[in-house]
Amino acid sequence: MPRIRSVATAPATVRLDRRPVLAAAGAIALSAGIGYALGPGAGSGNAAPAGHATVPRSRPAPAAPLMPYKSGTTLLTAAAPRGTSGYRRLGDGPAWRRTVRADLAAAKPGREGRRTALAAFVQFTDLHIVDVQHPLRYEYLRAQTASAWRPHESLSVAGAVSLVERVNALRGAPATGAPLHCVVTTGDNTDNNSRTELDWFLKVMSGGRVTPNTGDPRRYEGVQDSGLKLYWHPDDALRDSDKALGFPSLPGFLDAAVREVNSPGLNLPWYSTVGNHDALPGGCWAPKDSYFTEFAVGGKKLMSLDEMRGAALWKAVKKGRDPKGAHFKELLKSEARRMRSITPDESRAPFTPAEYVKAHLDPAHKGPGPVGHGYTRENLASATQYYSFRVSDDVLGISLDTTDPGGHYEGSLGTAQLRWLERELTANERRAGGPSYVVVFSHHTSRTMRNLRHDPARPGEARHGGEEVLALLGRHRSVVAWVNGHSHKNKITPHHTPDGSFWEVSTASHIDFPQLARVVELADNHDGTLSVFTTLIESAAPHRTDFADLSQTGLAALYRELSFNAPGAKPGSLGEAGDRNTELVLRKGR
Repeated sequence: MPRIRSVATAPATVRLDRRPVLAAAGAIALSAGIGYALGPGAGSGNAAPAGHATVPRSRPAPAAPLMPYKSGTTLLTAAAPRGTSGYRRLGDGPAWRRTVRADLAAAKPGREGRRTALAAFVQFTDLHIVDVQHPLRYEYLRAQTASAWRPHESLSVAGAVSLVERVNALRGAPATGAPLHCVVTTGDNTDNNSRTELDWFLKVMSGGRVTPNTGDPRRYEGVQDSGLKLYWHPDDALRDSDKALGFPSLPGFLDAAVREVNSPGLNLPWYSTVGNHDALPGGCWAPKDSYFTEFAVGGKKLMSLDEMRGAALWKAVKKGRDPKGAHFKELLKSEARRMRSITPDESRAPFTPAEYVKAHLDPAHKGPGPVGHGYTRENLASATQYYSFRVSDDVLGISLDTTDPGGHYEGSLGTAQLRWLERELTANERRAGGPSYVVVFSHHTSRTMRNLRHDPARPGEARHGGEEVLALLGRHRSVVAWVNGHSHKNKITPHHTPDGSFWEVSTASHIDFPQLARVVELADNHDGTLSVFTTLIESAAPHRTDFADLSQTGLAALYRELSFNAPGAKPGSLGEAGDRNTELVLRKGR
């Protein structure tokens, strides 16, 4: 990246078009966004309600900040480790400065004073709300991949609620002070395609009480009290592999991990995008075999596996050689005698794509809206999980479904969806009054859309990878950003074509350290360029932990610290400075 420079955040004068931010009394009213989806067949890109009312356009908020501002963001402080080896405690660390990236256009002087804010939203990605006691989980592959089991993942609900609390406390958009319009998830909201996990996710986002426990309501029944040294046992004296690395003994941890958690719910509208872990059992197997459904709700769980068998299974998964789970099914059947008994639970059953959409449409999970969180009755009728929606008056959002129902954790688009995307982009460019800027949302990144297996429900339909999607987006000058996740790594990539340019913004997960979400802002610099600002935020939990504090907040803090220390955690997930807090400049293209 030859054209990157770091800058300190300095005060700027910002003009906010059509949305006055500062009230006479010095308070700020934050817009809650347009709050409706256009649906998979709208075809016009126009802001027309899809059968339900627009949500309220404001929310209570603290006093107006100076613009730009840093409070509650990594521009002020970020978690950082103490010490150099062993289990490392976290504390307040240095801020991450904002980096100006001029890969696609020059950053012209004086733009701060001319700038008009167009939209601001928050991206959540890869929350992986996880039922850690689910029978289909493959924790025993921990020796092969760190993502198979994490010492902290029993606290995923508490961690996600703390992230919601952080967003609710934000005063506005950090770079421009503009109203926050909405939150958009970019997939892997759940971990194992489980109805229980889906219910927990929806309550975290829209508000409600969650008891992150399945099976026996009186106690935990998972690998962390199995007596197997492969897993961290916080509640007993077993010298397991994690304690050998300095992990603490925390009596009462497992009881606290399955206690009720209360989420206030977001005080912004939010929109949902589907990921491979939402749609596929284990995030990688085609969801058609009834054996996996029966196993998911049953009373047996495999907790250990011969290392050679585990290596063979993981190699098949990683290489995409077992998309239907035939090898996995054979392995489970052959290991039946070695499985442990747990309490059966029907709520662990997998959900179908239609059930996923119906759950979002349930009024019980409306929160501040919109009904369906992007999905509409039209999605149910057409058996689709993609749609367009208004982020703001000036910005159109398009949410894609990049999961391949044929299996494997990499993604692609079917021909019908690719053509729909092209129609949406074309219709936007022909929109009365001029086109809107476009932000595309998906789970998979352009580099992880290489899975071209046919959808079993549409066997004659071709699949299309990331290169084709990049080419399509590059032909439409109104596209300014493609926002995604999946890779569990912060990465920002410029894309330039003869017809236009846009930024691909990939954000790290909230299940692995550094556990971040991202605020994205669009602004017109009135000099022929736009700026896309990205600012990373952590959860509201304190950086410092107290091993004696097993409250909801204390668990959320432990969630972060344990994730930092998790064996096999990838240090590169944080990304470089130009992948974190940025100003991304590009030429106006609509």
